[in-house]
Amino acid sequence: MPFEPAHSAFTESPDVREAAALAQRGERLNRSAAEALYFKANMHTLAALAHVMRLRLHPDPVVTYVGDRNINYSNVCVCGCRFCAFFQPPESGRGYVVSREEMADKIEEALRLGGTQILLQGGHHPGLPLEWYEDLLRWLRATWPALHIHAFSPPEIFFWSEKFDIPVRDVLSRLKAAGLHSLPGGGAEVLHNDIRARVSPNKCSADQWLFVMEEAHKLGLRTTATMMFGHEETPAHRLDHLFAVRDLQDRTGGFTAFIPWTFQPANTKIFRQPLPAPAYLRLLAVARLVLDNVSNMQASWVTMGPQTAQLALFYGANDFGSLMIEENVVAAAGVSYRLSREEIHDIIRAAGFTPVQRVMDYTPAERQGEKTCI
Repeated sequence: MPFEPAHSAFTESPDVREAAALAQRGERLNRSAAEALYFKANMHTLAALAHVMRLRLHPDPVVTYVGDRNINYSNVCVCGCRFCAFFQPPESGRGYVVSREEMADKIEEALRLGGTQILLQGGHHPGLPLEWYEDLLRWLRATWPALHIHAFSPPEIFFWSEKFDIPVRDVLSRLKAAGLHSLPGGGAEVLHNDIRARVSPNKCSADQWLFVMEEAHKLGLRTTATMMFGHEETPAHRLDHLFAVRDLQDRTGGFTAFIPWTFQPANTKIFRQPLPAPAYLRLLAVARLVLDNVSNMQASWVTMGPQTAQLALFYGANDFGSLMIEENVVAAAGVSYRLSREEIHDIIRAAGFTPVQRVMDYTPAERQGEKTCI
């Protein structure tokens, strides 16, 4: 498909035209080209370039999604991140740890609804030993052997490494042996140490987040990468994040997808207006162009709503995220979009694509003996 910048050839600056030509040829963007596109290109140019890149990687008219449930096993956390409306400090008396009975009910409901995966994440709980997590994984694996366990995040892993004085690699090895299948990319926020020192000073640094991911990849654990943006970072910091992910992916190839979403400020200690849809789509398109070595790009209907998520399918996204049978963290910040499987299918079809349910590694899922490709 030739690059058609919607009459912008006469309005874009020379550096934008040069960067656009580079992207159109499928060549890797350097920092200056990424800056030209992110800071200066119009939305039509970005959409055209990102969609060409998406079709180059995924030529079939398919949009994937995963059927999963996000189970937050505990809200107790010692980090106190300024952007988080979900956590409770240990002394608050409002903390919880999900019982196995409650977790079993949640999993059985997810399976009845066609789920194939659970996402387990919680706070940095000071009172749970590493054995608690290992026992949980072994129980999950023994009780539901076909269930994919996508669990924990680099900050949790690093917290346990420090708390129990165990190397990160050994923490990951023990969890993998107990039943962990893959690692979500949560807790990345923006991978810049100065920003993290302001918004999450008690959580692992950007370098430590990347280190945990590299160790996970070395052990054969596939992971996702995320970005939560629109809090106290600058656009340049967002580009730092993208290039950090790309550099690690060059070394390991372990990321299956990149998932950006916008900060939701309600009930947090950071006072910002939520970023509008164009700012989200601009970042998504540039991420698709910069991350030439990450196969999949996920739209965020949970934070942006279904209409913007549908538009994201033309700004580089090839994946519609999750059925999200349960979500608590974003909901605590006042955002509560909900979509059924049928609504997700309708949105994807209305954009001209075929919906296909997948598993974590992006192969099609099988549900009730049939491929979920409707």
